[in-house]
Amino acid sequence: MAAGTYDQATQAGILLEGFLLLGMPEGFRAELIEGKIVVRPLPDGDHEDCINVVLKQVLRKSRTDMDFSGNKGLELPTSQGRPSNHAVPDGTFAPTGLRIFRGADPWMPCEGVALVVEVTSTKPQADREAKRRCYARGGIPLYLLIDRDDSSVTLFSDPENDDYRQLLTIPYGKPLPLPEPFAFDLETGDFG
Repeated sequence: MAAGTYDQATQAGILLEGFLLLGMPEGFRAELIEGKIVVRPLPDGDHEDCINVVLKQVLRKSRTDMDFSGNKGLELPTSQGRPSNHAVPDGTFAPTGLRIFRGADPWMPCEGVALVVEVTSTKPQADREAKRRCYARGGIPLYLLIDRDDSSVTLFSDPENDDYRQLLTIPYGKPLPLPEPFAFDLETGDFG
């Protein structure tokens, strides 16, 4: 093993170990995204209202019954030389029949996840770029981004390597078609 490779692997391991042992003060959460520890305050009420709007529609309209977890830790593949990513989506949906949340560790693998949802808040660039790449690397089929700064909703689909090959962005107020296994139009008028 070359010295540079050994040092890089050691640094990644130390960073991951430190992150996993990190104790957060009440009212904050931490993620390890692309080799950086990101600490965020808990979301505001408008942020949570957006998640609630999506949740209600999925539970009422989705062709496939879905389970939901808010703020569930996902362990995702990494890019070269970095520790595994540990992201906490604002919302995670998976088909009920899979029961992937039952017995899951605090940081669970992303196999079986159908959709992750992020609502922009204090660090919107992380949601728009770094977390998008993490979710694509994990092979999560759909990533829904509610961008409060732009008053838009984007659905990323067809993950390949470090990104999604397709995206559809619409302004608040227009319906956003969600493909299978959801198969319904998400109404976005209540986000604004």
